[in-house]
Amino acid sequence: MSLLLELASNKAKARAAAKELTVAQLENLIAGFNNALEKVKEEEAAREAEQAMKSARAEEIATLIAKSGLTMEEIALLTAPKAGATKGKTVEPKYRLTVDGEVHEWTGRGRTPKVFQEYFDAGNSRESVEIK
Repeated sequence: MSLLLELASNKAKARAAAKELTVAQLENLIAGFNNALEKVKEEEAAREAEQAMKSARAEEIATLIAKSGLTMEEIALLTAPKAGATKGKTVEPKYRLTVDGEVHEWTGRGRTPKVFQEYFDAGNSRESVEIK
């Protein structure tokens, strides 16, 4: 790519390089560059059209905001996700068991903790450790 940049920036070097090619090769090279130029122009026009469309939308939104009487800060506050909105709710423990002076609590959801399972396997009921 650096050779192309060098030839594009220096006409004398471009002419010297062109002397090494035949007329057919030069015509083919020129046709290839013309195709590349058209493609780049089309892409640039598409980018400019997209930018113009975005600018028009932004102006439309700014007009709607101005008409509504709200400021951008108010809109940002109103549309920001609420703190803690995505967190799950904490569940209060349903069962409490004290073993060797250590208090164990369980919500009753999920797998039964070992200490509770041992207590239930010993013939005790869930109602006996239920928090009331």
